[in-house]
Amino acid sequence: MSEHTYPSVKDLTLEEKASLTSGGDAWHLQGVESKGIPGYMITDGPHGLRKSLAASTGETDLDASVPATCFPPAAGLSSSWNPELIHKVGEAMGEECIQEKVAVILGPGVNIKRNPLGGRCFEYWSEDPYLAGHEAVGIVAGVQSKGVGTSLKHFAANNQETDRLRVDARISQRALREIYLPAFEHIVKTAQPWTIMCSYNRINGVHSAQNHWLLTDVLRGEWGFKGIVMSDWGADHDRVASLNAGLNLEMPPSFTDDRIVYAARDGRIDPAQLDRMAQGMIDLTDKARAAMSIDGYRFDVDGHDEVAHQAAIESMVLLKNEDAILPLKKDAKIAVIGEFARTPRYQGGGSSHITPTKMTSFLDTLAERGIKADFAPGFTLDLEPADPALEAEAVKAAEASDVALVFLGLPEAAESEGFDRETLDMPAKQLDLLRRIAAVNENVAVVLSNGSVVSVAPWADSAKGILESWLLGQAGGPALADVIFGKVSPSGKLAQSIPLDINDDPSMLNWPGEEGHVDYGEGVFVGYRYYDTYGKAVDYPFGYGLSYATFAISDVTVAKTGANTASVTATVTNTSDVDAAETVQVYVAPGTSDVARPVHELKGFEKVFLKAGESKTVTIDLDERAFAYWSEKFNDWHVESGEYTIEVGTSSRDIAATVTVELDGDGKSLPLDEWSTYGEWESDPVGGKVVEAAAAAAEAGADGLPVLPNNAMMRMFLKSMPINSLPTLLGEGGKTLTSYLLDEYAKLTK
Repeated sequence: MSEHTYPSVKDLTLEEKASLTSGGDAWHLQGVESKGIPGYMITDGPHGLRKSLAASTGETDLDASVPATCFPPAAGLSSSWNPELIHKVGEAMGEECIQEKVAVILGPGVNIKRNPLGGRCFEYWSEDPYLAGHEAVGIVAGVQSKGVGTSLKHFAANNQETDRLRVDARISQRALREIYLPAFEHIVKTAQPWTIMCSYNRINGVHSAQNHWLLTDVLRGEWGFKGIVMSDWGADHDRVASLNAGLNLEMPPSFTDDRIVYAARDGRIDPAQLDRMAQGMIDLTDKARAAMSIDGYRFDVDGHDEVAHQAAIESMVLLKNEDAILPLKKDAKIAVIGEFARTPRYQGGGSSHITPTKMTSFLDTLAERGIKADFAPGFTLDLEPADPALEAEAVKAAEASDVALVFLGLPEAAESEGFDRETLDMPAKQLDLLRRIAAVNENVAVVLSNGSVVSVAPWADSAKGILESWLLGQAGGPALADVIFGKVSPSGKLAQSIPLDINDDPSMLNWPGEEGHVDYGEGVFVGYRYYDTYGKAVDYPFGYGLSYATFAISDVTVAKTGANTASVTATVTNTSDVDAAETVQVYVAPGTSDVARPVHELKGFEKVFLKAGESKTVTIDLDERAFAYWSEKFNDWHVESGEYTIEVGTSSRDIAATVTVELDGDGKSLPLDEWSTYGEWESDPVGGKVVEAAAAAAEAGADGLPVLPNNAMMRMFLKSMPINSLPTLLGEGGKTLTSYLLDEYAKLTK
């Protein structure tokens, strides 16, 4: 065997196979040196490389890490709606992993933002699974194009931090399939991440790491996943059960490889299953070998900073721009107020905390570009009470300026991995300061820094302009200056609705759960699916974002391309004298349905950059899944026949045009029996014929068959009644009719 050729699992002893299914330490795979299998490093993402300075010793240190480019976390990058840009971010991350000899970077995280109070919303992508999957796939594809692996996480239903290590997420099959699994499914089928990280929590009573249905039946069996599954750090509580369920790798090691050996010897683990799990680990190291063999590689620090810069620009969402207060003129007398302008909150807290290669604040950028402004910090970045002296200084600066640019947001102590927020409100001292500033200067623009949405409505009247900048990574300063002074137009769109009140969110009825469980009682009605379906007022809708330009969408058409597929075409025109980008969004609205469905769902989008006056035509294809819902009756996706409305617009509530398409449906039906209702018999292709034959026979005087009543109330009862209950309504004739239906149906379906 060559030293550059890894063995197959057949070349290993039982003990060596077992060892591969657990890490070597907190940040390394466990190699088999004698067989030429290296113990490569795997370490945190997801918005940049967090390689601990202590990683070589296997210790965990969330603060001290090697310098790496800090890209905008998903809270911001998701608002770009730009998969190509996200792919470039992934490529850059992969290059940095090569330099640092990291074989797998842990991310992206595509769990749904079920509730905006979720403490980890800053590193998740959206309340919408289609958007989350079609954006985050760029990270996976980009990183892996460089020969480095990703770890799609946290599989699945890690939607809160409260009791996250053990909470039982009780979720219907339909909600799982339509909301909490599709982002994972799309990325698996499209980009085949090398690894997937399972979540801590239980799903319907079973820990994710021990969930055979999740890790084997769905992930590998249905979706065709080819990579390995690892545990989140400490999420594997029973190595034997987990390995049998489909978990390849326990992280970090519990030093219990002997348990796997004993279980394989006494039959609790099928030898073939151990071979599959261990071979997966060999395959993973084999895929990483080429990139990990590159010595002396150095990534382009400045080039990656520029990628972070562009990503930050496209992450910002302009929420309000009354009197066109933005962009600012460079020669205006500007007061910059708020400590965030000097000490930016550029990333979230916890395991993803990166040491950036450089850090440029907004104030740094103003100085570099020779833009004059008076600065006053106004408040401290903690949760302590207001400092009267700082407030007075800020108000004085605002009073003496033409425009007050006020930087507000959530300090790190207010949101982080490890805990959920308790309120959408920003610190009271910041809002009090804003009101005082607005009292002395009518020209106020607010720049927000936060990892999940904050309440805006209570203070919006104090500002003419509101720029939601999220967390912008290391290049946030120059990106903010580019947008605020009009070098570029903002183009971000909300990936998360901004409610008027947290109690408007449907998940609040069950948030964050009780006695070790949380019920996902809102089902598929998450985020805008709830707000839009039930006409609930929101502050800013999903998909919303202003621009310095204006746009028009016209010539919207839809063409049926198959029995249950379609293609949508629209022309988007920049109707202003400002070069800018607009995002065309396509929503599918179902017609009459057998189940409760959202009024519409995002099923396609395209971001289009247009010069002033330019027009472009976009075409967005809708596959069968765009029209389907998960049927628990069929235990499968189901497309009903009928008319669907295609909505094309610039947010979930800014629809420019609608067109309709008639679909054939997939023709699915279940066998009929005595428990099928009379209405189901009538609507079934075969059962309907039997019902018609029975009616004709009854009219002809067939012995015992009843002529059904025409009374509307009686017909209503009849339709909802299982046919084994027909005697309740029809007496002895009902018994005869039931037998007739079952006998004739059996003849036709032999």
